[in-house]
Amino acid sequence: MTSPDSPAPRPRRPSWAGRNYRLLTASAVVTNLGSHGATIAAAFAVLEVGGDAGDVGLVAAARTLPLVLFLLIGGAIADRLPRHHVMVAANALNCLSQAAFAVLVLAGEPQLWQMMLLTALGGTGQAFFGPAAEGMLLSSVEGDQAARAFAVFRMAMQSAALGGAAVGGAMVAVLGPGWVLAVDAVAFAVAGALRSFLDVSHIPARGPGGGMLADLREGWREFAGRSWLWVIVVQFAVANAVIAAAQSVYGPLVARDSLGGAGPWGLALAMFGAGTVAGAVLMMRWKPRRLLLAGTLCVFPLALPAAALAVPVPIAVLCAVMFVTGVTQEVFGVSWMTALHQEIPEDKLSRVSAYDWFGSVAMLPLATALAGPAEHTFGRTPALWGCAVLIVVVTAGALSVRDVRNLTRRTRKVTRDAQDTPVKGELESTGG
Repeated sequence: MTSPDSPAPRPRRPSWAGRNYRLLTASAVVTNLGSHGATIAAAFAVLEVGGDAGDVGLVAAARTLPLVLFLLIGGAIADRLPRHHVMVAANALNCLSQAAFAVLVLAGEPQLWQMMLLTALGGTGQAFFGPAAEGMLLSSVEGDQAARAFAVFRMAMQSAALGGAAVGGAMVAVLGPGWVLAVDAVAFAVAGALRSFLDVSHIPARGPGGGMLADLREGWREFAGRSWLWVIVVQFAVANAVIAAAQSVYGPLVARDSLGGAGPWGLALAMFGAGTVAGAVLMMRWKPRRLLLAGTLCVFPLALPAAALAVPVPIAVLCAVMFVTGVTQEVFGVSWMTALHQEIPEDKLSRVSAYDWFGSVAMLPLATALAGPAEHTFGRTPALWGCAVLIVVVTAGALSVRDVRNLTRRTRKVTRDAQDTPVKGELESTGG
């Protein structure tokens, strides 16, 4: 029994780590453990049946093409229906597609069209899951500790990616890609079960609106009215495309030819994951006042992995490069989530996230599909150097925009009542 003068017991968890936040974090950990190994497994499943760079690129493109086609619809649906229902349904689709992929690989020699079809189903699930998940996460935290909450979330997610890439690469080398794909299917099932317990009662009920097209137009106005938002998305439309070509297509080929195969490549990806964990730890303490200036400066190092693969450097150097890249990517990631959280009204979060995702992946199918022909035309090394140069150019272009440099951290989140505030006013700071 405690006396009246005894100090109040300290809470076991921070105030921002509510039930939804914990469920979202736990389920993200589970899916990242599976999916990062499965990414390696899919590439080596293609190579094991005699595929080349073009085939690896086609399978990667098959996943990203549905993202481009269905993301905007997914965002509109996620702002209309309970977001956790959308997330669970998407996880179920991912589970079934990865399970079928695993069965095909374990049973014999899968055909290229079969792998592309199943990968496309997984991409369709991601198109509906992504905007719903981002909207759910952004609405699950409040106050001036949001940046720390996002940093912790990303640290947990990236720690799982670290383990998933390392274990997945080792499992591909020892057991083959089929078993890694099976593990990913189980991970999606577990994550979907966790997400079914999310509570959306705190989210205000949405009116019937004017239909899907009206919702998309409203989301577009919210997106296009902020120059910092669409400029960064355009930047990452190019940057993500060339990063995907370098790491999803050329990376496994360089690993096979010069680094020793799936195991070393999995280690390099794991070091990237370790860097993201370190970056998240950094962002738990560092709160840059100019959010996007700090974040965008940290995009320049994303050119380093492509340059390292172009040389190619020894695996130890590549691991160091991947670690540094992971740190800087996480600085951008936390800064970006904080900017969205403070600037975008809650009832438009999923639609704006959908436009963000759409722009960020719009060029992925083209880049991954053309990676093989580019290698045949120019050579692998020039193609990788071209990827590095493009990242530097588009990042410099983003920094030339004033609103990107000047967007300032604030302590007050935009509310529904503040939706119509001019964008220029939103750049004014109320806190350091």
